[in-house]
Amino acid sequence: MNISELLDRVGQYLLEGFSCIFSPTDDAYPVIGFQPYSGEITAKNDKDW
Repeated sequence: MNISELLDRVGQYLLEGFSCIFSPTDDAYPVIGFQPYSGEITAKNDKDW
């Protein structure tokens, strides 16, 4: 394997990764709308965390 083939393979590998990260999502999640938070709200000065 020469240098040009190596650089071509590395470039292809990187481009596939970038295209996977930055491509539009193809998730098929159902549209369920707004879901309000129903948990307990802690005080601002709560030191437990």
